Amino acid sequence: MIEPLREALAGRPAWLVGGALRDRLLGRPTPDLDVVIDGDVRAAARSLGRAAGGASFELSDQFGAWRVVARDRSWQVDFVPLQGGSLEADLAVRDLTVNAMAEPLAGGDLVDPHGGERDLRERRLRMVGPQAFASDPLRTLRVVRLATELGFEIEPETAAAAREQVARLADVSAERVFAELRRVVSADAAVRGLALADEMGAIGVVLPELAALHGVEQSTYHHRDVHGHTIEVLQAIIDLERDPAAVVGDELAAPVRALLAEPLSDELTRGDALRFGALLHDAAKPQTRTELPNGRVGFPGHDVEGARLVRDALARLKASERLRAYVAALTRHHLRLGFLVHDMPLERRAIYRYLVACEPVEADVTLLSAADRLATRGRKADVAIERHLELARQVLAEALARRGGGLQPPLLRGDELAAEVGIVPGPELGRLLARIAEARFTGEVSTREEAIALARAALREPSA
Repeated sequence: MIEPLREALAGRPAWLVGGALRDRLLGRPTPDLDVVIDGDVRAAARSLGRAAGGASFELSDQFGAWRVVARDRSWQVDFVPLQGGSLEADLAVRDLTVNAMAEPLAGGDLVDPHGGERDLRERRLRMVGPQAFASDPLRTLRVVRLATELGFEIEPETAAAAREQVARLADVSAERVFAELRRVVSADAAVRGLALADEMGAIGVVLPELAALHGVEQSTYHHRDVHGHTIEVLQAIIDLERDPAAVVGDELAAPVRALLAEPLSDELTRGDALRFGALLHDAAKPQTRTELPNGRVGFPGHDVEGARLVRDALARLKASERLRAYVAALTRHHLRLGFLVHDMPLERRAIYRYLVACEPVEADVTLLSAADRLATRGRKADVAIERHLELARQVLAEALARRGGGLQPPLLRGDELAAEVGIVPGPELGRLLARIAEARFTGEVSTREEAIALARAALREPSA
């Protein structure tokens, strides 16, 4: 993309800057470029759009900035006007030295007034100046995100300056905050990133539901407090993404990998969204913690209360309704599989009822339940984990098969059933259709005639 950009901007003073240049110097793929223009930004954007066949448009939330996006969305270039009257002044107001370098598009030496290239070599994030975080508090979270994604260390004075401004994250738009947070959570080193954000004080501002889990003690079946357990569940989900066979077995590994790779919403895959489920599934434990007889501890209703809390938290972050519903459903149903372990071996009817109750996250919540169990290593843990994973694999196989095959066409429609058994549409008809669907899953019926016979028999049963 660099050569077409150079050709389109020939004769215009322009520099590649920011994260795009940083990533290029690190050898990281960078389809999104940032270019500073000393001159007419609009004309530069339109020139590239014409030359490369992309769409150009002004960015409404950034004064004077324009964007060009490829037709196939394989790249984009943001053009911004030079700030402060000179390139040196422009770079001086940037956040980190590794983002305060410039490369002339026309050719020439790297412009690096703040030692960013050396910091890249030494894998260090260092602020350009003391105003870096005061001018934009979002940078206090961004520095964590960059440390997480790049595997860099934050220089101590830079970390201290960020901590001084972190409370002001509350004044930043939720959309900008969530854009940074979801990249931390989606990163390979998400656990390290969240620990850095917590140490910096950012988690208490942007995700107080997670911060509130510190110090909430659990029963003897847990080896960590709720926060420590939550982070271990997240790590178990990450490990599951990397090597699903280790948890679900070789046969289910490929379909699980495919499931987790599916796009969900908010630029997150199902696997990324499942990480949010891991972080928030126990979010209501602080307010539901109850001292039980014999010194035991319980959290009655934390699944139901947690689902409400999760929706509120993600609404505050301006996440999509789809993500809110997904994570809330994971939270609401994350205990169900554990309750069934005591009934093993399960009848198919019990499996069916679990799958229906957990729709549409029946496969996802089963994976979350497995990770939750793996991160619960207190009293009698080994036997409990083995039995739980055995059940999880059985149920997951059914969930994936049901999901992969799609819904079967009904043996007969509701209006047809109503006519056959002589009832009017209503709750009773819905109950009969559900009964037929369950019987079909268990193998009790397989034809239209058998379904009608089952419905007639059900109508003759005494009402409860």
